[in-house]
Amino acid sequence: MAVYKSYEGKAEILALYDEQLSRLGREFRDIYVGTSFGVAHVVETGNFNGIPLLLFHGGNSTTACTLLTCGFLMRDFHIYAADITGRPGKSDEVSLSARNLDYGTWAGDIITALGFDSMACFAGSFGAGVLAKAMCVCPEKIKCAVLYVPAGISNAPAVKNASMMYPLMRYKATRDEEWLKKVFASLSAGKCEVSEDMLRTAGLSILHTKVKAAMPSNVPEKLMKNCKSPTLVMAAELDCLFPGRAVIVRARKMLPFCRTYLLEDRGHLNELTDKEKRIIIGFLLKYSGRVDTDEG
Repeated sequence: MAVYKSYEGKAEILALYDEQLSRLGREFRDIYVGTSFGVAHVVETGNFNGIPLLLFHGGNSTTACTLLTCGFLMRDFHIYAADITGRPGKSDEVSLSARNLDYGTWAGDIITALGFDSMACFAGSFGAGVLAKAMCVCPEKIKCAVLYVPAGISNAPAVKNASMMYPLMRYKATRDEEWLKKVFASLSAGKCEVSEDMLRTAGLSILHTKVKAAMPSNVPEKLMKNCKSPTLVMAAELDCLFPGRAVIVRARKMLPFCRTYLLEDRGHLNELTDKEKRIIIGFLLKYSGRVDTDEG
């Protein structure tokens, strides 16, 4: 098994996955599509008459958990949320390197397999790093993109995350949720509470998977400049993984059509305001073909 440590652990993670999907309050369908790296599982949900939107989840999370936090996208968008290969979920257990551009090829394959020439995309954290690699590999397939607290633009040195390592090791050894909460306290910069769904999902992922900790590496500037797609980069000022101001500076340098938004006084894990949700919706509607909207 390339992702899970045991069949029992896999069953526990997927049971939570299915239970979370059952609480979406929306119809959903399971889709399986072929890629260059095996079969990928995609959850189709949202407004089935809306604008197609491809979504990628974060690291140590799942599609199901991420969809629970994306209710604000459900009304306007026909969502296709992919389980990132090599991470917890129902895609084939094929581990890809976080350092090369394979994830970009994989993401582009999904767009093609779903029957689209190009799609609007939304992704956060690890998933945003996957999307950034797709913007390098197949920029013509990205109609527009929202990169939320993204990996792959300006990652912090690993030493900056040292404060998380001890509580993470203690959680693995003791399974005491208080240690896990300390990990999340570092990720959130102590600025927000972490949901029970996120705690349960990350806890099971940490205990039952052998996923590598490496985040998608910074994308090459030369390749990223080829992506002319409208892109909104939302980065968090106090993000210990992907420092917001550095992310914004490099994104503006690399992307020809880049809008940026700094999530002030917030960490990697944060809560979007209603205004910020409207900005995301407005951006995606406008640049995916709908122009009767106000991003503000």
